[in-house]
Amino acid sequence: MMGGGYGWGWFGAISMVVFWVAVFALVIWAVSRISQPQTPHRSAEEILEERFARGEIDLQEFQERRRELTGR
Repeated sequence: MMGGGYGWGWFGAISMVVFWVAVFALVIWAVSRISQPQTPHRSAEEILEERFARGEIDLQEFQERRRELTGR
């Protein structure tokens, strides 16, 4: 039994580094996903109403686009 150790050699050292890098990357990814603000999904009609409320479009354009969206 010359050399002692566990017999893993370089493979053991490299696999341990790869393991810890993967764990670190996973933690960074999870923290970044959690910290991102969640934007609610808005319908096209809600966006249209917001644009009208901000004064970006006038009443006529609002009504025309709403008709196109709703099909009425």
